[in-house]
Amino acid sequence: MAQDIVPIELGLPQGDVITLWAPRWREDGEEWEAFLGHEEDLYAFPDAAALAAFVRTETEHDLADHPAWDILPGLSAVELVPDDNHQFDLVGVPELVSNDPDTWTLGELADVVAILRSLADVCELDKVNEVLDAADGFALLPQGTFPFTGRDGERRWTELAKVVVERWDEVLDAVDAVVSVPEVNAEAKARAEAELAAFEEAAEAAPAEDDEEQDRPEEPVGFWGEVGIDPIKIISGDNEYYSLRCYLDDKPVFLGSEGEIDVFSSPKALARFLSEKGELSSNDLVQVSTWDEVATKATAGELEVEVHEDNVYVLNGIADDIAEGPESVDPVQLELAVELLEDAADWAGDESVGTALATSETLGWLVSFVLRPDPTRLAPSAPFDAEVSVWRGLVQDFEDRLRTH
Repeated sequence: MAQDIVPIELGLPQGDVITLWAPRWREDGEEWEAFLGHEEDLYAFPDAAALAAFVRTETEHDLADHPAWDILPGLSAVELVPDDNHQFDLVGVPELVSNDPDTWTLGELADVVAILRSLADVCELDKVNEVLDAADGFALLPQGTFPFTGRDGERRWTELAKVVVERWDEVLDAVDAVVSVPEVNAEAKARAEAELAAFEEAAEAAPAEDDEEQDRPEEPVGFWGEVGIDPIKIISGDNEYYSLRCYLDDKPVFLGSEGEIDVFSSPKALARFLSEKGELSSNDLVQVSTWDEVATKATAGELEVEVHEDNVYVLNGIADDIAEGPESVDPVQLELAVELLEDAADWAGDESVGTALATSETLGWLVSFVLRPDPTRLAPSAPFDAEVSVWRGLVQDFEDRLRTH
């Protein structure tokens, strides 16, 4: 399958640089992966304007034969600015491993290690692989916090951190040795800089419009809006489930505990459970400051569970639609389903959903194509058996989290 060509930012000792990465794609029965460069050089640029000037004027490089390359010269300089998901701070890894191995630290480190593995494979950086193979923990990062808990987990994290402290300069030196900064056409660069400047001016003007929106009177909210907790409805197979979810510091929290979501067959069953067991300490939602209001209302028999349409998640049919191709997938249904799967996994400390939906993976690429349509991107190509299999696995893992009452 032909994948996208992605702008990425690498944080190196010489500063932040931008280049292009072509995640794995299949062509003529073979699998490929590449970066923008030529022979032994990895091309890197100080900013998106220089990168844009290069792709618009140069043709001799390792990505010239990529199926999507013809699209690149037509992109604006703004579209060549790496997004937050494709910024890899290689030089910041020693500081990163000085933290505790929580979900966010491990996720960021896993992303850096993944891009380093790709660089090592494509640019033949044996030293990078040697360092990353020096501690078992590097290979376990995609599994999230589980391998780094308990006594064995502490040992793995300590060993990994020791390797970083003692040998990370070897990794940086190996990458730095292949980085080359090509000269670019001055006129093409000036045009690209003008595009970026115009975009920044427009962005600076946008907040005034946002302020106007905020000044408008808000629609009245009901009880659930006041307490900041959402009743949710999940439709999967022949079943309908009801539960609760909220966000604390932008992190999802569900009704349940230890990664298992308490679900009910009807709003009344959910309300009855809350009236009887709403104050359970094992319920993760008790940490919400407004939970006492929910428990009090439930105990008094006054709690009505009403689900807003934005919190109805339908998992049925998505796998079949994926099998037919991205044009058959309802983006609204898919976006809600992805939100639910990601929220549940994040709450449980499970990295598998994030890994499967990364744009470097076939399912993640298809999902990205559906949810963020771009006519300049190559459409995913059939067959979609692998994508369907991974999606079904994610849904099954989610359903295994449900604790029915």
